[in-house]
Amino acid sequence: MSSQTISESSAVIGNHSELEAQDLGYGYSKSKMVFEHINLRTFENELVAIVGPTGCGKSTLIRNLGYLIPPTTGHVFLDGKEIRKPSSKISLIHQSIATFPWMTALQNVKLSLICKHMGEDEANKIAKEMLALVGLNGFEDYYPKEMSGGMRQKIAIARSLAPSPEILLMDEPFVHLDELTASAMRKEIYELVFNPETSLKSAVLVSHNLQEVVQLADRIYVMNGSPAAFIDEIKVDIPRPRSQREPIFFKYIDKLYGELSQSMNQ
Repeated sequence: MSSQTISESSAVIGNHSELEAQDLGYGYSKSKMVFEHINLRTFENELVAIVGPTGCGKSTLIRNLGYLIPPTTGHVFLDGKEIRKPSSKISLIHQSIATFPWMTALQNVKLSLICKHMGEDEANKIAKEMLALVGLNGFEDYYPKEMSGGMRQKIAIARSLAPSPEILLMDEPFVHLDELTASAMRKEIYELVFNPETSLKSAVLVSHNLQEVVQLADRIYVMNGSPAAFIDEIKVDIPRPRSQREPIFFKYIDKLYGELSQSMNQ
């Protein structure tokens, strides 16, 4: 990365709740709930992960948190204030690499600034700063077809950061990347999320990759059942930077596998 980086062990998690979900539920009717009784909190300088089997509602839940899909029941609070509609203070990175092929990298990033109603010069300045932050300085005029999958996902990340959000929601952000590219981006994402040059205070990651969440998360919510609910909350107490070769790393993986397998077999 070309931006200033911070040591992964330097971020101090605060005690003030940034994003909070209280008793969230979502369903097609009261008798067909996908999940219910979801309670979640994030704190300053914290990355929280949600894991669970396919179909349990993780992607829907993360959209409920940003009010991109309104929950059926419950409430979402940002910095203590209830939200009832999408906000520029909460950004989402989709699992698909969402770039518009007819737009340059710069134009793709500027798209997220429309809600700010700012002048062209200011929008260009912010978009260029965000592209530089994710390591794409000099690629402003490139089209997505001229860039790799990892570079296109960096455009999506830059676009998510441009409106100066406080919360970053990530729905399987590396799932469509090859493993080498995904591994490189995992090493960057924590430093990027909590880089002092960004406005972010906390992040929520949805993933099926248990190695990924143990590497990145400070806490992990385990989701399962029908209707789904959180069956456990695990604090990952491993110093950063984390190595997948450490025995304690595998202990967390085993614990997650065990809880998911036990719940699925019930």
